[in-house]
Amino acid sequence: MFCNQCEQTAKGSGCTQIGVCGKSDGVSGLQDLLTIVLQGLSIVAVEARKANIVDSNVDRFTAEATFACLTNVDFDPARFDTWIRKAVTLRDELKARVEAAGATIRSDSAALNFVPAPDLAGLEKQGADLDFIQSLDDNEDLRSLKQIALYGVRGLAAYTDHAAILGERDDDVYAFIHQALADLTRKDLELNDLVGVALKCGEVNLKAMELLDAGNTGTYGHPEPTPVPLGTKAGKAILVTGHDLKDLHMLLEQSQGKGINIYTHGEMLPCHAYPELKKYDHFYGHYGTAWQNQQKEMDAFPGAILFTTNCIQKPKDSYKDNVFTTGLVGWPGISHIGEDKDFSAVIERALSLPGFTADEDKGEVLTGFARNTVLGVADKVIDGVKAGAIKHFFLVGGCDGAKPGRNYYTDFVEQVPQDCVVLTLACGKFRFFDKQLGDIGGIPRLLDVGQCNDAYSAIQIAVALAGAFDCGVNDLPLSLVLSWYEQKAVVILLTLLSLGIKDIRLGPSLPAFITPNVLGVLVENFAIKPIAETAQEDIETILA
Repeated sequence: MFCNQCEQTAKGSGCTQIGVCGKSDGVSGLQDLLTIVLQGLSIVAVEARKANIVDSNVDRFTAEATFACLTNVDFDPARFDTWIRKAVTLRDELKARVEAAGATIRSDSAALNFVPAPDLAGLEKQGADLDFIQSLDDNEDLRSLKQIALYGVRGLAAYTDHAAILGERDDDVYAFIHQALADLTRKDLELNDLVGVALKCGEVNLKAMELLDAGNTGTYGHPEPTPVPLGTKAGKAILVTGHDLKDLHMLLEQSQGKGINIYTHGEMLPCHAYPELKKYDHFYGHYGTAWQNQQKEMDAFPGAILFTTNCIQKPKDSYKDNVFTTGLVGWPGISHIGEDKDFSAVIERALSLPGFTADEDKGEVLTGFARNTVLGVADKVIDGVKAGAIKHFFLVGGCDGAKPGRNYYTDFVEQVPQDCVVLTLACGKFRFFDKQLGDIGGIPRLLDVGQCNDAYSAIQIAVALAGAFDCGVNDLPLSLVLSWYEQKAVVILLTLLSLGIKDIRLGPSLPAFITPNVLGVLVENFAIKPIAETAQEDIETILA
């Protein structure tokens, strides 16, 4: 295997034996094989659209299966076996429809005619024999750009799938996913062509995040500033982690009156701010802190645990019997909730476990500062800036991870001057989300915008403030200090770059898949830079 798609990749270069995420050599090869087969399906889908043949089942499947290859989603070989064979079936059926319509599929890619082995062992060997990363291109810089685009597409597919679950879709988004996957099989694209594919991915992702935002707010209302308890309440308990609001809602409905308290974990914290979710009396609080503590926290949780999307590494044996998954999440031997979303097994497991024996007060945090809330007090924000009470805004957010060096982000927030405001989002905030930073004129100095996809809200806030000050976003007293771990972060970064946003600081390390020459292009065009050795150094540079 060779995988370098996440920030924690082994030795900063690539995992070759087993993924630091827990991904096996076999699963790695199956993911590569699925990617190749999806490229073949996408080549056909591109030509099908030219012939006015659009298959929504193909669109949705492509997004789901591409999402499954994202870090920390699915580690179950059997599911990849199913996806690979389904992709080949869909490819061949769609190819027949295209040819029947008199259209010609112009591609010499091997992905177009790939034949899967008859069994799982054979598929794993086919995946291993691909040497997928090296096969992308002989030129290391073009290979690097293809990886950036591919990982961006995986992040885009995740947000597209999240939106589709809530009934939001846009054909242009699916068309781009197919076009990008097809383009990455080509060997005639040059550096500027591939930079264009990557930036287009970011542009399309803004639309995907807008769709997801519409699904979330249209279904559950706009987030409101909400205090969330960090302690525990005596009684039976279920912990929900991941990103999926709909699964949480259905669990809340099914667990009403059962004597079970529902806790969020990780990126589910912002769910407490949605009016249609927080109305449930047994939706109690948030449990857990930073990413590096998650396995230990879940091991100590005395109830059932529900994974709704990618979140942490494979559950340890000590608590795996209490774990359930939904959607694309899968590990061998872990119970999976099917399409019917019947959570009775989760509820029954929670009732059989001891739960918390006593109340414990650990304080609370505020969440719910999405765009509607912040823009609702925009006049106060603008007045604060003009009066000099607010000197600068820092967006400090992104992915968390266990690799050393992420304490930088805690240090940064703690050292931000008293006349500055920190906006944050995604799981990176759990390094500092409980810091008591006070307020400026009634505006909290630490504003939790939401989940990683709520980068859409942060962008809308920045655009609105730029309009109010009659300047560009890059001219605002705003600096972006981002952490990354996986492919959703890659596509959000591409979105920011597609909007022309510059001077982004990225850490804790730069992606292993970016070559020096490609990094030079990013520095020259966007002034992107790694975080400094210390937070204080970056703060002083930014505010100088």
